[in-house]
Amino acid sequence: MIDFKQLAMPGPVALKPYTPGKPVEVLERELGITGSIKLASNENPLGCSPAVTAAVQASLSGDFFARYPDAAGHELKADLAAHHGIEAERITLGNGSNDILVLLAQALLGPGRASVFSDYAFAVYPIATAAASGEARVAQALDADSDMPYGHDLEAMRALIDDKVRLVFVANPNNPTGTWLEPDGFEAFLRDVPDDVVVVLDEAYHHYQPEDWRIDARRLLDEYPNLVVTRTFSKIYGIAAMRIGYGLSHAGLADILNRVRQPFNNNAVAHVAARAALADGEFVDESVATNLTGLARVRQGLDALGVGYLPTHTNFLTFDLARDAAPVYEAMLREGVIVRPLAGYGMPNHLRTTIGTVHENERFLDALGRVLSAG
Repeated sequence: MIDFKQLAMPGPVALKPYTPGKPVEVLERELGITGSIKLASNENPLGCSPAVTAAVQASLSGDFFARYPDAAGHELKADLAAHHGIEAERITLGNGSNDILVLLAQALLGPGRASVFSDYAFAVYPIATAAASGEARVAQALDADSDMPYGHDLEAMRALIDDKVRLVFVANPNNPTGTWLEPDGFEAFLRDVPDDVVVVLDEAYHHYQPEDWRIDARRLLDEYPNLVVTRTFSKIYGIAAMRIGYGLSHAGLADILNRVRQPFNNNAVAHVAARAALADGEFVDESVATNLTGLARVRQGLDALGVGYLPTHTNFLTFDLARDAAPVYEAMLREGVIVRPLAGYGMPNHLRTTIGTVHENERFLDALGRVLSAG
C-alpha cells in the first residue's frame, strides 16, 4: 500500500479542509424535508442585479462556450481600474478573492517562512499557509468582554512579526465575528510593519461597512507598497456562483501573483457578470439598505429571546448561546433553517446567521425561539 501522506509535504497533510455551509439540497435529502432556507454562507438575499442576468443571457450565443476566456481579463481589469482609480497592471483577478489569498501564500510562503493572522479569523488563512508549507502564527484576539469582542488585536499581531514572517492577513470587517478595525489604528499598524512583510487587507464585506468606518485602502495602496487589498463579487454583488474576485497591489507584486496564477482561473461568463455587477451601483445601495433593515430586525428578535450577539459591520450576525451551540445548530436544521456553527473557529458557544429576506429573518427567529423554548 502507498502511504500518500509520506509523499506529501507536511503542511498539506496537517491541514483540515475548509467546510462550507451545508447546502439546502443536502439537508433536505438527509432529513427528508422541504422548504428549507440557508443562512450559513453570507450570500446576498436579493440575488444579483437584473443587469447581471441580462448581460449573461445576452452573451450566450454563437461560439461563446467553445472559446477560451481572455486569460488576462483585459476588459474587466479596465473596468476595475476605472472604478478604483488604479492602473490595470496593479490588479490580479482571482477565482473569488479566496484565490488571491492562496496565490499570495504560494508566492510568498514555504518552509522557513511564516504568516500571521488573528484568532477567530477567516479559515482560509491557515489553509493557504499550510498548503504552502509555511508556518502559521496566530495572534490572540481581543477579549470577549472588550469593546470589540473577539476582534483583531493589532499589537498582538505585530508582536509575532520577525524576519521569518512574509505575510500578514487582516480581515476588515472580519469573518466570522463581524468585527472591524479603527482606520487610524490600521494605518499605524501598517506603518510599523517592516517593508518586506506583505499585509493583506481582506475586504470581502467592505460595502456593508458604514462609510465613516471604512479604511481608505486606495490611498494606502499608494503610500505602502507592501499592502494588498482583496475584494470579492460573491457578497454584495450576489454572484458567488461565478467565483470571481480580485486583488489590488503594487504592480511588482501583481506581476509575481500573475506568474503563479493559473492561465484561465476565471471563466468568460464570470467576466461578463462581474462587469455588469460593477456598473450597477443602485443594486449595491439597495442591498446595503436591505441588510441594514434586516440586521435591525434580527438584533431586535435576539434581544427579545435574551440571546447576546457580537457587534457587526457585515451582512451576518454571530450570536452567543452561552453554552455548547451544537445541539441548537442540529435542532435548527430539523426546523429547516441552516445557520453556521463556529466550533471550528474555536467559538463552540456561537452560531452565525446571514441576514436574509424579511421572510427568512422571521423564519430564523421563529425557529430559534422554538428550539430555545424546547430546551
